[in-house]
Amino acid sequence: MSQPLVDVDTLKDALASGGVTLLDATALLPGEQTDPETVFRASRLPGAHRFDIELFSDPEQSLPHMAPAAGRFARLAGELGLTHDSTVVVYDQGNIASSCRAWWLLRLFGHERVFILDGGLPAWRAAGGALEQGEPAPVSPEQYVPRLKTSLIKGLGDMLALCASESDDVILDARSAGRFTGAAPEPRAGLSSGHMPGARNIPFGELLDANRHFLPKTALKARFEKAGVASAQTPLIATCGSGMTASVIVVGAVLAGYESVSLYDGSWAEWARTPDAPIVKGEATSGRERN
Repeated sequence: MSQPLVDVDTLKDALASGGVTLLDATALLPGEQTDPETVFRASRLPGAHRFDIELFSDPEQSLPHMAPAAGRFARLAGELGLTHDSTVVVYDQGNIASSCRAWWLLRLFGHERVFILDGGLPAWRAAGGALEQGEPAPVSPEQYVPRLKTSLIKGLGDMLALCASESDDVILDARSAGRFTGAAPEPRAGLSSGHMPGARNIPFGELLDANRHFLPKTALKARFEKAGVASAQTPLIATCGSGMTASVIVVGAVLAGYESVSLYDGSWAEWARTPDAPIVKGEATSGRERN
């Protein structure tokens, strides 16, 4: 994967040269109350359009914002005027997770030139970047041809098989420590907390600084090593509550130099409702624990 971040100054220079597509990918995390559409129309980067993660999801799924079929993705990306030659910068209104999810989705369907604005809209505003409001300008539709990269996504069957094996693949869970150990409840009603056998816990906020910029590469690598992932060749699988904050782990791992990083799309929302899927309580231990 190419390096995913762009800072404010680099983006300003790129916008001055032209040829950059800006997408506001804000989606709400549990507990957030703002309306992303209202904020987008009140204050956005110049020329930005909305990348609505709920639209870029599978409407046939009962699980939250699962990756869509290739045809649906192609239609929606084309409506935004995207082609595979487009240079895309995604940002969000502050939680960072949703822009990381948009980056991962675009990468999943084969888009190479996609970057995340480090720090999102707050960083742009703090640097005095220009803003606009009102309805976005219309775009000319394009034909988008997806090129699905199956290596970037894992499904329930993959995870059940992994948890029953002695594989060296490492599951990294982005949820809070309390939810991971089972000490705190899940925000989604009816789901037990806990974790998958063998999973390690890296709450996604630990990869960000106080301003929600990603930590430097050395600090990121140290955090992954603390979770027991020393080799850059170790396959990593990120998970969380619903596949959103797991994407922060994906981006952090890429920045830290890990070479094989995928995301379990259904995440805990799927795992915890699956009959006979093993759920472990307590701290992470080595190996595939059994309950």
